[in-house]
Amino acid sequence: MARSHLKLDEFLPYRLSLASNAVSQVIARAYEEHFGLKMHEWRVVTVLAQNGELTQQEIVGRTKMDKVTVSRAAQVLERRKFLRRVTNADDGRSLRLSLTAEGQKLYARVVPAALELEAEVLKGLSEREITELKDVLRRLETAAERVLTRR
Repeated sequence: MARSHLKLDEFLPYRLSLASNAVSQVIARAYEEHFGLKMHEWRVVTVLAQNGELTQQEIVGRTKMDKVTVSRAAQVLERRKFLRRVTNADDGRSLRLSLTAEGQKLYARVVPAALELEAEVLKGLSEREITELKDVLRRLETAAERVLTRR
């Protein structure tokens, strides 16, 4: 049944945004305080640690961050010697990014803290609820991407 009015507190995009922002703030604060990393920088490190060398555009596709954000994060990480950027041999207009040995060490130090924070945020949910939540979020993401491709 279609609704005829909107209650912001019950509007799914709003609720998702609030939840996402709250969780992101917890994580971002910890990354900044303990490792001097901004959330976007950590996402770039993680994607590279899990996938190896990628172009900036591939990172954009995997993280859904815009290209300027990825580029700025990469520049900061390169200055801090966590990341290496080289010209893409297949396309001289793009760069290929990879973690340095220091970047790999950083990733190994941050992962336990990230997992601990995730567990703290999820405390109070059962394993079944966590599994269902992740499944529902993936399905929502897929549905939203489907709607975007129709427009």
